[in-house]
Amino acid sequence: MPFCPSITGNPIMSMPCEVSVKCVLPAVRAMLAKELVKTKRMKQADVAHILKVSQPAVSLYTRRIRGTAISLENDKDISKLVRNFAASMSKNSLSSRDTILKYCEICKTIRAKGLLCKLHKAFDASIDIETCELCRTNNPLSCI
Repeated sequence: MPFCPSITGNPIMSMPCEVSVKCVLPAVRAMLAKELVKTKRMKQADVAHILKVSQPAVSLYTRRIRGTAISLENDKDISKLVRNFAASMSKNSLSSRDTILKYCEICKTIRAKGLLCKLHKAFDASIDIETCELCRTNNPLSCI
């Protein structure tokens, strides 16, 4: 499995949101960094400011050294959400609230599609990914 920081706390139980924060959020940031640097031709320092991370972190994201715990690039829905998010970010057209909502929309979509399940099981062996429906929902924008 690609690198993902360990989840602290009870080793036999991890919440989907913990896995998302430790593994999915960095993968989404990596996609955003790549989109902003390569497609929008932004400098790493400017991307770092927008993403509220360091410039070295952006470098690690764009070189695929950080944010590799889950591969999301091949999912057309996630890629589209990230492209639209990056476009809004590059125009500085998002409030802090809207930025949070965009991150949550992407995360909830990832969860609803079942893309988090295998990664979650790696942290919590008791999860039966065949029957677990904690994250999956008909409405990816609603929490459980």
